[in-house]
Amino acid sequence: MSDNELGTFLRTWREAVTPAEAGLPTGPRRRTPGLRRAELATLAGVSVEYLTRLEQGRDRNPSAQVLGALADALSLSLTDRMLLRRLTKEADGGDPLVCAAAPSLGRAARPTVRAVLDRLEPTPALVINWIGDVLAHTAGYERLAGPLGMLDDERPNLLRYLFTDERARSAYRDWDRVADDLVARLRHGVPLRDPYLAELADELTVTAGAAFTDRFADLTMAPRPTGSQHIEHPEAGSLRLLQETLALPDEGQRLVIHLPADDATAAALDRLNGRRPGALRAVAMGETG
Repeated sequence: MSDNELGTFLRTWREAVTPAEAGLPTGPRRRTPGLRRAELATLAGVSVEYLTRLEQGRDRNPSAQVLGALADALSLSLTDRMLLRRLTKEADGGDPLVCAAAPSLGRAARPTVRAVLDRLEPTPALVINWIGDVLAHTAGYERLAGPLGMLDDERPNLLRYLFTDERARSAYRDWDRVADDLVARLRHGVPLRDPYLAELADELTVTAGAAFTDRFADLTMAPRPTGSQHIEHPEAGSLRLLQETLALPDEGQRLVIHLPADDATAAALDRLNGRRPGALRAVAMGETG
């Protein structure tokens, strides 16, 4: 195996992407059908010299921002973005799963919090930690989120799903608004030097690109006290939900509860949960920010 797999990966993709695919004019005098280094460097916003060092293996520690920009310029798929990130971590000798000397990140909800969830059935409700990992949820939430693919991963994460799963764009009619709010909560609710935040942000910078990084860099965005979502559900149809979030500060966790915003949604959730229509009552929309 090559000792410069990262450089080989970048060079191979650069040579495979045509100027037309990158939105560039195709000139008559080209020695290769792919992109020139200068073209890729311009598209990614880096210098030709730096791109050369990366391809030649003389620099093996590019930032997540550089990787995200290169991935965007090459129009990499999610699978290839993840491979690019892994190759970079391996080239740098790092382990992307280790956050040394960091305070413990909660991976489970307390028994008393789980008891609260039990009493909320069949309302869609879940407990998440400070970076959006889903730690526990009601059966009502599983019936809502499961068909959307939100719980497919062994360790589901709301931000990873929203920004990297193609199904999320179809599921959320107001995807931009939901993305704004999730990133604002992440940005304002966690210390910037938190290693788990840094690891997730680096991952999404590479795998999601500008859709994530532009929001993460915007310090003016603030989370709304009460959120709203418009979901197209494959089984229940169009759902309008209000979202109430309750902090569990001792664990760095949050309890998130989804409530029907109109009578049609209340009836649809009742049918989804196998209940008689009318069991759930809609909450007045009011002002959601």
